[in-house]
Amino acid sequence: MLTQIINGRILTPQGWLKDGSVLICDGKILEVTNSDLAVIGATVIDARGMTIVPGFVSMHAHGGGGHDFTETTEEAFRAATMAHLKHGATGMFPTLSSTSFERLYQAVDVCENLMKEKDSPILGLHIEGPYLNPKMAGTQYDGFLKTPDENEYIPLLEHTSCIRRWDISPELPGAHDFARYTRSKGIMTAVTHTEAEYDEIKAAYAVGFSHAAHFYNAMPGFHKRREYKYEGTVESVYLTEGMTVEVIADGIHLPATILKLVYKLKGVENTCLVTDALAYAACDGTVPIDPRYIIEDGVCKMADHSALAGSLATMDILVRTMVKKANIPLEDAVRMASETPARLIGVDDRKGTLAKGKDADIVILDKELNVRCVWSMGKIVPGTDILLHK
Repeated sequence: MLTQIINGRILTPQGWLKDGSVLICDGKILEVTNSDLAVIGATVIDARGMTIVPGFVSMHAHGGGGHDFTETTEEAFRAATMAHLKHGATGMFPTLSSTSFERLYQAVDVCENLMKEKDSPILGLHIEGPYLNPKMAGTQYDGFLKTPDENEYIPLLEHTSCIRRWDISPELPGAHDFARYTRSKGIMTAVTHTEAEYDEIKAAYAVGFSHAAHFYNAMPGFHKRREYKYEGTVESVYLTEGMTVEVIADGIHLPATILKLVYKLKGVENTCLVTDALAYAACDGTVPIDPRYIIEDGVCKMADHSALAGSLATMDILVRTMVKKANIPLEDAVRMASETPARLIGVDDRKGTLAKGKDADIVILDKELNVRCVWSMGKIVPGTDILLHK
């Protein structure tokens, strides 16, 4: 079916296009043009007064809609993905938190099956842990934490090609060998839950750690030991040119001032917006709360208030937060939610921007930056067809 979205302000790789149109067919973008003339035979959707942007790429989310990806069932994967899809995440990399390798194999099988489906929004798997520094991992991963073991991770990565990202603590014994191996497989490797200081971060970057997961969270900044002062992981990542970052831009995990600082120092091309969402994100109805957690102040916390445990955010919330609280230009906020993650994780040949030949993953935002309509591979996502009934 030929569909034409007209009269909207369109974000293209070249910048804003006022009152143009996007023509889509068979899941692809046929053209992005400054003409608002209706095409004969096309279903025309009027986006007057609204903003047309590329679909968001979510590369760090543990769940949503009442389900966690560590359930490792197709039902959980579908439900959580759909919950985020309704909020504009047209590309998903389901995140597995620290768990057993038995479950990782199960998740791989589920992910591979879903990726084979036509027009699937699931693009690959993201693993966080279980190779984490126990001092920085809190208590939520008790029983699973360990040091990197090539007898575990090599067989898994030889078994599948769906794992596109893996995050571990770089200071652990064997972490550098792990990163060399994952880099050889083209897998994005990130530092996370770490105490690493400058020399350790610099060495980690050299062997393949290219990214910092949930920057500022679960890592130290500038600090003292006795009478002397030391740079933390945060300053070390800033000083490591080429290392990219992601921020949980829900306005709770990091204040607006820090979001501005990351944007200023790392820039749009090196910064991604991520939700780090748990099962309780985008959830309609009541979900039993794991007794280890509480939901308070719009975020998920450890029950003992020792740390934040994860967010309730969706990708559209991140964009609104960056624009309305951190005063970041809308085009830059959108790029950090779409173009940059697509490029860094290697799907920018088809995702991340509105350009001819790319997948028709499109989000329409109203003046308040609320999602009014979402297309995934040229098909309107159920429950997001508000614009058609305005």
